[in-house]
Amino acid sequence: MCSSSGWPTTSPTCAGRAAHQAPEVDGECVLTDSDDLAVGDLVRCVVTAAEGVDLVVRPLEVLAEVDVTTPAGGPSSEAGPEPALAPSPVPLLNVANVLTVSRLALVPVFLLTLFADGGHQVGWRLIATGVFAVASFTDHLDGNIARSRGLVTDFGKIADPIADKALTGSALIGLSLLGELPWWITVVIAVREVGVTLLRFWVIRHGVIPASRGGKAKTLVQIFGIGFYLLPLPDWFNVVRWIVIGAAVVLTVVTGVDYVIRAIRLRARGRRAVAGARHE
Repeated sequence: MCSSSGWPTTSPTCAGRAAHQAPEVDGECVLTDSDDLAVGDLVRCVVTAAEGVDLVVRPLEVLAEVDVTTPAGGPSSEAGPEPALAPSPVPLLNVANVLTVSRLALVPVFLLTLFADGGHQVGWRLIATGVFAVASFTDHLDGNIARSRGLVTDFGKIADPIADKALTGSALIGLSLLGELPWWITVVIAVREVGVTLLRFWVIRHGVIPASRGGKAKTLVQIFGIGFYLLPLPDWFNVVRWIVIGAAVVLTVVTGVDYVIRAIRLRARGRRAVAGARHE
């Protein structure tokens, strides 16, 4: 849907419908400055940056239905507008979702290796760290595959963060039970993660809250912090452990507040869209 021709702008543009997974356009373009858009609006945007497989775009105007199928300079009115092709449904059983489910399946395997032989045996701790690393890598892998191959599904958007929370939560609780991580850190992170999950279900009838960049950074720092505690490292490394896990706690709280704000905005947009549909 994105093209550098056909629009009176010097930067590439894309057109699409502000989808339920706002603030994205059709789940492909990361939309900024989108507070005034309602779910279902057809918009034309200018591409401001490219981040991996995502396009960061800024809204220019709300379009009429015909503008998406027939942009300026397109087919003449004599031939009539060409109908937009409906996208093929994404199968629920795909590589990305299989990786997400496999991450959930690795959680009990990780716990078994973590608590094996009292939980302090070096060999088992190395194995537990390896299982945790593999499971964490699938989080990076499934998201990239889903976006690059067009395999994004609502199931994946819900199951992916749940799998992340199951993995990190089990690791934090396990480390606290072994007396290696203060319980207050585990409680703060667990409360935030459970709260965000409940927020997602609270607004799910209005749309899905996609993971933010701050949330992804939080997850990455959490993974490194947990990994440092899982590894049998010498005592002098404790300072590094505390710095990394402290940064994870700060990011956890800040992004938690951000998710609350986004959930309230998404719910408000959904209600406005429903109210507008009833008046039509």
